[in-house]
Amino acid sequence: MKINVKFWKDISEAEREKIFKRSEQNIEDVLSVVKDIIDHVKKDGDNALLHYNNKFLGIPANTNYLKITDEEFEFAEKSLTEEVKNAIQFSINNIKKFHEAQKPEEFSMMETSPGIFAGERVTPIDSVGLYVPGGRGTFPSMLYMLAVPAVIAGVKRVCVTTPPNGSGMADSGVLYACSLCGIDEVYKVGGAEAIAALTYGTETIKPVVKILGPGSMYVTAAKRLLYSVVDVGLPAGPSESALIADKTANPYNMALDLLVEAEHGSDSSALLLTDSYENAVKAAEYMEEMIKDLPEPRKTFVTDVLKGYGGVIVTENINEACEISNNFAPEHLAIHTEDPWDTMGKITNAGEIILGDSTPFSAVNYSVGPNAVLPTGGKAKTFSAVGVRDFVKFSSVIYSTKKGYETLNKHVPVLADYEGFTTHGNAFKLRK
Repeated sequence: MKINVKFWKDISEAEREKIFKRSEQNIEDVLSVVKDIIDHVKKDGDNALLHYNNKFLGIPANTNYLKITDEEFEFAEKSLTEEVKNAIQFSINNIKKFHEAQKPEEFSMMETSPGIFAGERVTPIDSVGLYVPGGRGTFPSMLYMLAVPAVIAGVKRVCVTTPPNGSGMADSGVLYACSLCGIDEVYKVGGAEAIAALTYGTETIKPVVKILGPGSMYVTAAKRLLYSVVDVGLPAGPSESALIADKTANPYNMALDLLVEAEHGSDSSALLLTDSYENAVKAAEYMEEMIKDLPEPRKTFVTDVLKGYGGVIVTENINEACEISNNFAPEHLAIHTEDPWDTMGKITNAGEIILGDSTPFSAVNYSVGPNAVLPTGGKAKTFSAVGVRDFVKFSSVIYSTKKGYETLNKHVPVLADYEGFTTHGNAFKLRK
């Protein structure tokens, strides 16, 4: 395929809007279909889940095989090579180290005025459903990115839903990662139907109070439709990345890194923003060669992305590249500039920021420590990466001594009277 190099100044407002909106338009297009799936699961429970596994995966719907058995966990561990198991263990150890540092203090108090004490008490949420995608690949990495902070937070019930393959089996790597994280409640169901099951419950799957995990446009649409019924956490939809580079960057490495998130699916996005036309052209040429050797379906995915929600863009300078990136608010952002630390200072919106070309996107997707489940669709403007804080809640704790009460009595009734709330004031004025 031919990758076009475009100058930002020549791109129309309509095309710019398409770049910034990326696959959000696709998500809007499937909302009606997803609503029908949700209604079906809400009404028919397990039978609906089996129906969709049959419809989408060709698995006979006459057998209830939804919950993973002990034998399946054992088979999963035996089927993996030691090399794969070691890589999963190594990565989980790093993820644990990073997220253990996020765990907040369980209880803290401070004196805001003499005799008036206020603080916070941290408790884990009661239950969470972790969605691990599987339609376009196998994702044990997504499992441990979600499960490790949930376990560290102390969530009472952690369950997992993940699509089975055509033989009705869950991915062995995902199940092995579950075992290492201490999770034994896993269900073989994916897509919008999994989100519906976790929300409303079925005969086999009990509902949860929160759902986390990335997924396709159908999964994202389901979360959008159910956000008022269940906490769907951060919006983590189709993968996306941006790479900011200057004339000092290596165009070959730029090309390698830009293809990483693009191979997740045709609805992903990948943007190269550089003030060097020469590097832009070279990176585009390298990508054209690299794409030729990719296996399917990755070849099609990458090709679609670079013709759709991605591309190579030349900016006037690095400042303009940073402005575009901040507007785009990418899930993953890499900076390949002469002084990446200085460039980072100009970035305000990004799920994660990778400095220099010695750390490919794939490194942080798997093994470094920070969470790779990140906000997409421009939501990095207000959302953060998944972490321990997503699995806990904070309750304010207040206590006043007699002296503190007397101090409050001088001010609270005044404010209550001013705002016109009679009983607010009476709680002080008439107190015995």
